[in-house]
Amino acid sequence: MRHLPVRMARWSARHAGRAIAGWFAFVVLCLVAGIALGTNEATTKDFWVGEAGRAEATATEGGLERSPTERIMIRARSGKLDMAAAGTAAQDVTERMRDLPEVESVAAPVRSKDGEVLLVSVVLTGPELKGKKNVVPLLEQTAAVGADHPDLVVEETGSPAISKGVNDQRDEDLALSERISLPVTVITLLIVFGSVIMAGVPLLLALSSIAAAIGLSMVASHLMPDAGVGTNLILLIGLAVGVDYTLFYLKREREERARAGGRLGPEALVELAAATAGRAIVISGLAVIVSTATLYLATDVIFSSLATGTILVVTVAVASSLTVLPGLLVVIGRRADRLAPRRAARRAGRGKPARAGKPETGRVFGALLRPARTRPALTLCLSVLVMLGLTVPALGLKLIDPGKDTFSRDIPAMRVYDRLTGSFPELFVTHEVVTRSTPEQAAQVKRALEDLGRRTQADPLFARAPKGEPTVRTSADGRISVLELSVPHPAPSAEAIESLTRLRQDHIPATVGRLPGVETAVSGDVARGRDYVSHESDKLPLVLGFLLLMTFLMTVWAFRSVVLGAIGVVLNLLSAGASLGLLVLVFQGTWAEGLLAFDSLGAIASRVPLFLVVILFGLSMDYQVFVVSRIQEARQNGMSAREAVLEGINRSAKVVTSAAIVMVTVFGAFVALHLTEMKQMGFCLAVAVLLDAVVIRLMVLPSVLLLLGERAWWPARRPGRAVRAQEPAAAGSPADVG
Repeated sequence: MRHLPVRMARWSARHAGRAIAGWFAFVVLCLVAGIALGTNEATTKDFWVGEAGRAEATATEGGLERSPTERIMIRARSGKLDMAAAGTAAQDVTERMRDLPEVESVAAPVRSKDGEVLLVSVVLTGPELKGKKNVVPLLEQTAAVGADHPDLVVEETGSPAISKGVNDQRDEDLALSERISLPVTVITLLIVFGSVIMAGVPLLLALSSIAAAIGLSMVASHLMPDAGVGTNLILLIGLAVGVDYTLFYLKREREERARAGGRLGPEALVELAAATAGRAIVISGLAVIVSTATLYLATDVIFSSLATGTILVVTVAVASSLTVLPGLLVVIGRRADRLAPRRAARRAGRGKPARAGKPETGRVFGALLRPARTRPALTLCLSVLVMLGLTVPALGLKLIDPGKDTFSRDIPAMRVYDRLTGSFPELFVTHEVVTRSTPEQAAQVKRALEDLGRRTQADPLFARAPKGEPTVRTSADGRISVLELSVPHPAPSAEAIESLTRLRQDHIPATVGRLPGVETAVSGDVARGRDYVSHESDKLPLVLGFLLLMTFLMTVWAFRSVVLGAIGVVLNLLSAGASLGLLVLVFQGTWAEGLLAFDSLGAIASRVPLFLVVILFGLSMDYQVFVVSRIQEARQNGMSAREAVLEGINRSAKVVTSAAIVMVTVFGAFVALHLTEMKQMGFCLAVAVLLDAVVIRLMVLPSVLLLLGERAWWPARRPGRAVRAQEPAAAGSPADVG
């Protein structure tokens, strides 16, 4: 692996045309293959976890699974509801819906207790997850009925309509985030390079890497189903790491160009950049891939989709930096060499001196580095105390599985949902008690479930059944039965959670739970969320343990130092802990709601912490690898431990911070989105990258390395002074690989 980046760069530099054409042919091939195969979407059973998952599997086995259901509300536009007019509209709705192939059945209209709303329930065909695709014709017919009855408000909601609304809003949000992040990324690159062409290269490769990864993810979904979140993450991570990797490579090539002073051609400069930045990119990419792969240990379809999307886009981004980028740099370098005499002549005619490369840090970074350089012990203590202080709020972390009650009210179906539950509170939440027994026990099980229904009717946490007693449904073979119990409280509420606890711990053991040989499990919106959170909490120690181990091993492998491996783990924990602490501080309370335009859930979305810790470890390794590689290179060139630390930090500070600005912009754009879960992810990633680039890499890391000196590289021996390669053939020599 040590010489692979140089060999790839050498081939690409000498066959620039073929390298560029081959890359874009690869991107097109990935897209064509993905479109041809299509996406294999996850099915309902892929999301089953815990007791709720077992209940749904049992119900499905008996043909009693939950069906996607829409609710059409009919109310007066003003004044009292005219029941005759409402009945006519309900009949119109019923006839239209029954004619649709997407509809399985239509229930008789039900009037609300206050008499102001008439409700028609429509059951869709197919599995639950298909509802968001099948609901479009229903929404069209509902709108048509409303147009035909202008004195009435005819509106529709339900899980399918809400899911479609969430997807539409997510697409609009992603477009918004791109409109925010792309211009800022371009401006940042223009500031860094001062050239439109050079600024366009990272963006071009990042976007082409995203396109290729999207195609590959569609292919990969046939091995591991897509949960519908992979593309979002490919866009998020792809733009960030794609620009970063190219940025590191480009900056190193420009340094080599400035140092060579025209003595080396573009091919040789590319090889020299590959020997250092190329290797660092490979190690960094592998670190992100290995870290992200630990998400598979969560055995969850959503995390698996997130892991697959991240791994694919990082792999493609690394490949683009090693293959097509050297060829592009050679083409750009040759053009620059042809134009150089004219530019020099014009500058000479104006009496201006020739430009010189400026790899030095600059005033701002010099000021940030000064505390670590002059007082490393004090800087280390204060920086660590600040990071630990930011971590403290994370101790009060509360998790919630976001459901439809938590979605933005900018979605029309959510506003209708609020009116629906206001008129029919029993439709807030349904617990589904599922039993499996022998056919001979069917009658006994039914009596026990009916007894369970009567007990819950006497419990104030449960809603009264419309017909006086909950109905038991039994499969054709008599083995499986389902009892549905309504709760007049939203799923995230303490009352709904308590009703589930009481059902599982008190009511079931006192009734159907007493029957020998009968398996009982509870599902429903509340059970799904609680069991999902429990599942993730159980998997967290395993994922985190492997993550720490792999981070340590990757660092030791990259730098042959056990001490640096331990330092990397501790610094990553500091970054992750501080960012999670800020996440809890901002989103778990209500004080920042107006500032960031969100409604607090009183908790953090359950998927956010585990996902963020894994991704943050990978991204933190990015900066760790690039900074320590520059320090290692300076050390190999004969500098003392102190000199090497200062030289490496000086030369990497500006480019690392520029890369961080790009990442912070990309992630920060997600704070402008509507979905609270996406806001939380974007905020935490942006804060973590900022803290890592400024506090960790400019204060904590240099302080630690300055205090440890040569001990930081134990057990590696101090290398002899390296001789810098000056010819293309020497660009890949071990002495130059850092």
